Formats: sequence, C-alpha cells, structure tokens
Amino acid sequence: LLGKQQISQLTFFEYVLGITIGSIAATLSVDLTSRAWPHWVGLLTWTITVVILQYASLKSSVAKKFLVGRPTIVIENGIILEEEMEKLRYTLTDLLEQLRNKGIFDLSQVAFAILETNGELSVLLKSEYQTVTRQDLEIAAPESTLSPQIIFNGKIVEQNLAYLNKDQAWLINELKGHGINDPREVFVAAYNTATQTLYIDKYKDQ
Repeated sequence: LLGKQQISQLTFFEYVLGITIGSIAATLSVDLTSRAWPHWVGLLTWTITVVILQYASLKSSVAKKFLVGRPTIVIENGIILEEEMEKLRYTLTDLLEQLRNKGIFDLSQVAFAILETNGELSVLLKSEYQTVTRQDLEIAAPESTLSPQIIFNGKIVEQNLAYLNKDQAWLINELKGHGINDPREVFVAAYNTATQTLYIDKYKDQ
C-alpha cells in the first residue's frame, strides 16, 4: 500500500498508519471470542484511508505538504537557522550527530543542510571541501554501465542473458575458461558491459 519504501523512508504519518493496520490485522487473527465484522470494517476503513491519502499526496502539493511535510533548510550559506530548528523541535545535538554520521566533524565546512521529510539530513559542502571529480581535472572517463547478474544463487538468469544478447552456450564456455563445469557451483556471476569482463564468485572459494 505504501509503495517500495524502506522503513527509514517512511514519514511519521505513514508509519502510524502502518502500525494501526498491522494492529487491527493482528487482533483479527488472535481474537476468536468477539465478532469479526467490526475488525474487518476497521481494517477496510484504514486501508481505504491509506489509499486515498496516498493518492491525494501524489495529486496535490497542498495535501502532500499537509500529510508529509516539506524539507526544511537548517543551515543556509554556512549559517545555522535556529528558528527553523525550533519549529521542528530539532536540536543542535541532533544536527551535529547527523553531520557526524555523514563524516562531517567541522560545521565550518557546511554550506547548506536540509532536513528531509523522513528525518534524513542532506548536506552540501562548501566548494573548497567538496571531493574533486574527473570532470574538475578534465580527465576522460568511460560511461557508467550496468553489470547484469547472469547467475544468481547457482541459477542462470535467462532474462539478463537475453538482455546481453548472449546464450547458455556462451556462458558455459566462459565458465569452463574459469575452471567451472557447472553453473550450480557459482554463487553469483555478473557481466560488465563496459569492460566485457565476467565477475564470478563461487560457493566454494579457494
């Protein structure tokens, strides 16, 4: 109902809804003495509520702001915004802890920090403290590509083989080149399309 979200990505509102539905479902499964239909009505009501609110938050920015909230800037141009932090009941201790979790131990390095709706802190360092990239050094870099898994838990992934325009005969031949006679010996194998190399990890590592 809540989509593909990890627990850390859920808002407080979504978390409460999930707990409520789970509690009603648990009561349904263990309470054998009382009538079931009130629990089913409650479960159905909360489920419909979740669907409606999710749809509303997708279609309306106002509803999304009300239900989910909005990201809040807590450091702007290197200056801590105490008033914004007070509105969020977000303390300096919380801020410093989340900065340390990101490997930042010096407040003077931070240009912007934004507290997201899920409680995560997004940080933009000042330009002099940002990591140098290949583009900064004008060094050419190959395009980033996917490395599809073609064996997973000892089983050939036919869909990924087809995506690579390869077949089982090619794969078997590649495995034999690595001293492997049976794909079931392989824990995982992935093919790098940029370097055209095969990564193999066997169940029995030597």
